[in-house]
Amino acid sequence: MLILINWAHKFFCLNFKLATILNICYYILCLKWINCKVLYERIMILDKEYYMKLALKEAKKAYDELEIPVGAVIVRDGIVIAKAYNKKEKKQDSTKHAEILAIQKASKKLKNWRLCDCDMYVTLEPCSMCAGALIQSRIRKVYIGTMDEKTGSCGSVFNLLKDYKFNHNVDIEYGVCKEDCEKILKDFFKELRKNKKNKYTNI
Repeated sequence: MLILINWAHKFFCLNFKLATILNICYYILCLKWINCKVLYERIMILDKEYYMKLALKEAKKAYDELEIPVGAVIVRDGIVIAKAYNKKEKKQDSTKHAEILAIQKASKKLKNWRLCDCDMYVTLEPCSMCAGALIQSRIRKVYIGTMDEKTGSCGSVFNLLKDYKFNHNVDIEYGVCKEDCEKILKDFFKELRKNKKNKYTNI
């Protein structure tokens, strides 16, 4: 009887130790998985910010040329294939928005009008013309810096990409580098108003 009790005690202790070891391993793996997931999400955020900052550099070029500072970048498989900024005033052409120019460049580079595997990063919410171009060019996803309450067609005035049944669906993500995208626009219009005021006061 004592032998049986002793054997049962050893068996229980052994299994208890194994269970404890397995539990510890499980929690370590869970912790590592959580950390990996957090790390992955952080990398994704940094990626979005990186590409939007490239779009902001394009917007700065527009700013320096006295164009409304909007920049766009198109990315495929992590590689930038097109960059553009607003040239409406310079070209005296209402269609020369950053998004349209970026789409044209990307299509030329890929020799294909279908940009199915491509994402766009744009500093300002696209207008109805540009939102339509996103659908027509089959852009996979658009990342938007800041919203345009007056002419924005991806959620502000209306949402051309989500509220209507087209033959292609474009995913949207808002607010990437929102503060920076807002700031460049506010600075531009503030300077524009100041210059106009000085122009009239000097007459």
